[in-house]
Amino acid sequence: MSRANAYFALPLAALVALVALLIWLKPFDALAPGAPPVEALAFESVRLEPGMFRAKVRVDGSGPVSIAQVQVDGAYRTFTQSPPGPLGRLSSAELAIPYPWVDGETHVIVALTSTGAAFEHSIDVAQTTPDVFGPPARMLLLVGLLLGLAPVAIGLMSFPALRQLGREGTGFILAITVGLLVYLLIDTLGEGLEAAEGVLERFHASTLVWVVAIVTAAGLIGIGRRGDKPPEGLKLAGFIALGIGLHNLGEGLVVGAAFATGETALAAFLVIGFIIHNVTEGFGIAAPLTREQPTLINFISLALLAGLPALLGVFLGAQVVNPLWTAICFGIGAGAIAQVVIEITALLVRQNGTAKLAGTPVLGGVVTGLLVMYVTALLV
Repeated sequence: MSRANAYFALPLAALVALVALLIWLKPFDALAPGAPPVEALAFESVRLEPGMFRAKVRVDGSGPVSIAQVQVDGAYRTFTQSPPGPLGRLSSAELAIPYPWVDGETHVIVALTSTGAAFEHSIDVAQTTPDVFGPPARMLLLVGLLLGLAPVAIGLMSFPALRQLGREGTGFILAITVGLLVYLLIDTLGEGLEAAEGVLERFHASTLVWVVAIVTAAGLIGIGRRGDKPPEGLKLAGFIALGIGLHNLGEGLVVGAAFATGETALAAFLVIGFIIHNVTEGFGIAAPLTREQPTLINFISLALLAGLPALLGVFLGAQVVNPLWTAICFGIGAGAIAQVVIEITALLVRQNGTAKLAGTPVLGGVVTGLLVMYVTALLV
């Protein structure tokens, strides 16, 4: 070990020793003698089976948390906890609650701890959770393909028209793409932060969304600029498709969750709106290819990269995914989109110079992209 490494190891060892000493001696326990325990409980998912609720819960607290009773619609019900017994900090358990729930109705589950603390979860529209290997799988497959792959493929059909544009026209289309992606970035971050609200505070999920987004963007920028060469042409189109695909994963989660909770009318409305909304994403993927000679295989690959994640999202959402993982997925999507925004902006600078970023074609394109996304989002 070199002398420099030894010097770094010394403060690290001192820190580990200090933290271990605090955990062992627990000197802060004397500051709050007799104080009631702090408890928190979050319902991460609730699966509905005929005559049964299966709720996955996660707990946090200053000590072990014991789930003493469960109420459904105001009445106490028997339940089975797995694993049984008190739950330590950040531990999870499944509560199997026999109950003759009624299809299409609202039901409220309340978990009460041994200290009397109550934690509530509402099922707005009761419906059996779809089995991904059962008959509903075919419908979910169709929904996923219509949601992501079909509209992106339709948007890519604009490529021949985009190739007819000159240098300024291509710059305008790239600027529109920036506007489209900035809107998706804001929307994705908003969805991630909303999902984070259903996570235990101990996980700091809202902060985690931002951290994951920044790490993802930094990692993709590093990958894209290997060899000190920024991505252009087909490589840049691939990154755009990846960013859009990760965003479409989030859209699939939303649609799948709507089907799982019985809101089929809402789910159908969302699918139609997202189809119209996502056609514009195909334009953005095609924009960097106007000076290239892409093959049919290139277009198929880009469409699959951007569209298939929506299919995965629909199946995952139909199983009522853990909100923490949902928030992380949105964070990854936001980071991927941010990387593409940075790279396209850098491409515009290389092609036109920094001064022209404030020119009418670029600013007009960005505003147009934002407005197009907003108007189509009104349909969702």
